[in-house]
Amino acid sequence: MGDQLPPGWVKNISKSTGKEYYFNTETQESRWTVPTEEEARSARSNQTSQVRASHILAKHRDSRRPSSWRQENITRSKDEALAIIEGYRKQIENGDATFEQIASKYSDCSSAHKGGDLGFFGRGQMQKAFEDVAFGMTTGEISEPFFTESGCHIVLRTG
Repeated sequence: MGDQLPPGWVKNISKSTGKEYYFNTETQESRWTVPTEEEARSARSNQTSQVRASHILAKHRDSRRPSSWRQENITRSKDEALAIIEGYRKQIENGDATFEQIASKYSDCSSAHKGGDLGFFGRGQMQKAFEDVAFGMTTGEISEPFFTESGCHIVLRTG
């Protein structure tokens, strides 16, 4: 196999034993045996670890709670929320603004006060559709727009 490790894995030396061990910088898993690409793929598909993500939310009148820190009574349609989120994604892609800048100003989630950062979370902590998107991404990737009961989102996986 040589020195080629699966993505996210690094080789370290144990301070207590002086032996080589392997550490996954994304999942924080450590092990004595060399991880194979197949094991890494399987671990990624199991998605049992935690991820860190930021998001931008546009609520609409059919959201489970159609109000936010920005607007007491949200009356926009689902289609309007989608168009707004698509516009934000395009601004980020074009380099007109950063994800954090848009989230801070426009996200209908209180995480806006932290640039959209939701911190680390595991399975069962968020709405399933949100988790499925966040866990299915790689670090640094921005999702396509998608809906949950809360509204329309884009997610930036940060860890």
